[in-house]
Amino acid sequence: MAGHGWAAGPGGSRLLAGCGIAGPAAFTAAWVAGSLRQSGYGAARVQLSGLAALDARDPQIMMAGFIGLGVCSIAFGAALRRVAAAGSAGPWLIQAAGAATVAAGLFRRDHMLLTAPGFAGESWHNQVHDLVSDVAYAAMIAAPLVLARRFRGYPGWAGLRRRLQALAIVSGMALALFASRAAEPWNGTIQRAAVTLALTAEMLVAARMLTPARQADPECGPQTTTGCLT
Repeated sequence: MAGHGWAAGPGGSRLLAGCGIAGPAAFTAAWVAGSLRQSGYGAARVQLSGLAALDARDPQIMMAGFIGLGVCSIAFGAALRRVAAAGSAGPWLIQAAGAATVAAGLFRRDHMLLTAPGFAGESWHNQVHDLVSDVAYAAMIAAPLVLARRFRGYPGWAGLRRRLQALAIVSGMALALFASRAAEPWNGTIQRAAVTLALTAEMLVAARMLTPARQADPECGPQTTTGCLT
């Protein structure tokens, strides 16, 4: 897909593709740091959204994590659109997840914990947060499955298929367990594992894009030092 400006060149394409690694890494660092700042609460008890809640300690750490991941996912999706093997649906899902993640960071939960004495209903921004979080989860799970199906016809990318499928399926199962609350009090840990698996799929695709091609792959278009970016 042709573009204009600095992002259309090899350097810009490489930077956008690198966002597929930088975003998940920054998000993970944010929830680790945010979890450590919640004195008196273990990581298993506080969910990711709770780390950015109005009553959390240093919520700006997790807010930055949400927004940074979202912006990076949108940028990565733009780079992935330039790869013929990726098609359009997979990159669109990644960007949709990114936009929803940005919204999750801006529209915050009311409380760090889901239930506690004195809680009386949810604010409108808490309800928006819950809605966009569901959208982000769904898109994060669907994107690697769609990409895996698309890569089936491209030898240069087919090696990622099974890994993407496995990561998405296990992540989806973990999110279903998380949503059921059947594993309390370990829900926070299960959520972190589920999200990390989904983000690992994104990082695998980004790493493939950044790997210099050793030989011309027809599905990649003209080769550059950034591998399958045109």
